[in-house]
Amino acid sequence: MAKTKTTVLALMIAPLFAFSGGSLLAQTTEAPAEAPAEGGAPAVAADGASADGLSMGTEVASGSGVGDTYVAGTFEAWEQRCVRTESGIDPCQLYTLLKDGDGNSVAEFTMFSLPAGSEGPAVAGATFIAPLETLLTAGMTLQIDGGAPKAYPFTFCTQIGCVSRLGFTAEEVDQMKKGATATIVIVPFVAPDERVTLPVSLKGFTAGLAAVDASNAAADAAAAAAAPAANE
Repeated sequence: MAKTKTTVLALMIAPLFAFSGGSLLAQTTEAPAEAPAEGGAPAVAADGASADGLSMGTEVASGSGVGDTYVAGTFEAWEQRCVRTESGIDPCQLYTLLKDGDGNSVAEFTMFSLPAGSEGPAVAGATFIAPLETLLTAGMTLQIDGGAPKAYPFTFCTQIGCVSRLGFTAEEVDQMKKGATATIVIVPFVAPDERVTLPVSLKGFTAGLAAVDASNAAADAAAAAAAPAANE
């Protein structure tokens, strides 16, 4: 079943906000604790600290609200990540975290199918998020196993990284399903003569993409069924 434009837009936006809820820079603040009330329990300051300086903790959001991202399934190197909707039938995408040769987490790659009948040769789309200190003019290259590498430009940058939006033909998607490893190469801004090679394991890719497509088909059906009621 074809995916609606609304579903595809949600999938393109989701990775940009998946980890943007908290700052990477820790901050420390101190506030004077209130004195305990006479004959009562120690007072608790607004920041959750008691009079003796011990933190009583603050409740953390569960991440179960509309618009939140969650992991619905794991397929070897890939995760099925979905965006919560009011209907509870949620659109999803296929996600993997990319690491360099030293095991450092460097970039993110997400993928999803496009609606049937979309303009152009692409049948699937992907979002690649690289670190901010990436040489944007060098773009990024992607190679599937021993195939010819292809170059893709970066589109824009946000606080969480620089984004490249990729399109894949049906043949390229089949290559990924049959393949073992894809390789992404980016260039550091501070070292333009160097290359950072990021292997992309394709283990679990076929099953993961099938699960994502099934979830999106169900989400599209739910959206289509709800549309007439919303217009009444």
